[in-house]
Amino acid sequence: MDADPAPFLYPLEHSKILHLVRHAQGTHNVAGEKDHNALLSPEYFDAHLSPLGWQQAGDLRKQVHASGQLRRIDLVITSPLCRAMQTATQVFGSEGQIDGSKGANIDNSGISSLKCPPIVAAELCRERLGVHPCDKRRTISENRSRFPAIDFSLIESDEDILWKTDARETDEEIAARGLEFMSW
Repeated sequence: MDADPAPFLYPLEHSKILHLVRHAQGTHNVAGEKDHNALLSPEYFDAHLSPLGWQQAGDLRKQVHASGQLRRIDLVITSPLCRAMQTATQVFGSEGQIDGSKGANIDNSGISSLKCPPIVAAELCRERLGVHPCDKRRTISENRSRFPAIDFSLIESDEDILWKTDARETDEEIAARGLEFMSW
């Protein structure tokens, strides 16, 4: 007799709910909408949030808090790219510790971890790698000083060894990296 083909469901108390949040608008997104070749510019290296991006992250923060969802979050996982960490800290960080409304200054990114879920940077949790400087991350030592509330202990190399100057990651490589991330 064949087994029931229905998927096995774990009891809720043994499960985790995963919410995926894309980074808010980055400066590279603004430039890329005007001219796709702008994404090749070193000016957008590890691009940060645009003023609209800060507003988007602030709006999401209000929604998360108003819904009571923040109390149910055990862990926030972020890409080690600036715009993703800025979004994560703006949405899930402590109240009043960061103010992106004054511009997209990367130095606004330091937050307190008081009364917020832990935030962990994961190298595999990144956008398509290669060629575009906006998708290359800063060193972990630099990021630690800019984002003191983020735990970078899962990232082994200080330098970005995944990003290549001459090759863009294929769809198959992205899928393999995604599966590796999900098995973490």
